[in-house]
Amino acid sequence: MTPTTSPQDKPRTSASGHDLTPPSPDELQRLAALLSPDERRVLLHQGTEPAFCGGLLNNKKPGVYHCRLCDLPLFRSSAKFESGTGWPSFFEPFDAEHVVVRWDMSHGMSREEIVCGRCGGHLGHRFDDGPKPTGHRYCLNSASLKFVADGEAA
Repeated sequence: MTPTTSPQDKPRTSASGHDLTPPSPDELQRLAALLSPDERRVLLHQGTEPAFCGGLLNNKKPGVYHCRLCDLPLFRSSAKFESGTGWPSFFEPFDAEHVVVRWDMSHGMSREEIVCGRCGGHLGHRFDDGPKPTGHRYCLNSASLKFVADGEAA
């Protein structure tokens, strides 16, 4: 993950009204220090947690899943579905600008990595075998997410 900011960076706001301005290197370092070793491995070093082991896989509560690193809302619980893959799966993001898709050529595969639209933290991968209406499956690591139940403060 290499988000960078410079003096000429202008604040960006998503269509849903959230700040997308990347954290400064100092702020990113401060936020990363608050992560567990496993969260750092996943978010900062493109790691993957073992299938069927993530703490949010079976969460059925209504709410919003946020980036564990920068707290940007990423997915609504209403977009979560049971994919049978062993990772929390969603068919659409909270806001299209909150999740960035880029090519991942690691491990001898060609696939679409998904990262946080603010901090660039690794979230998981996107596949084209999801349900309607999008046909996408955003396959997430629980370690990259923080769940905020409806009615709770982020």
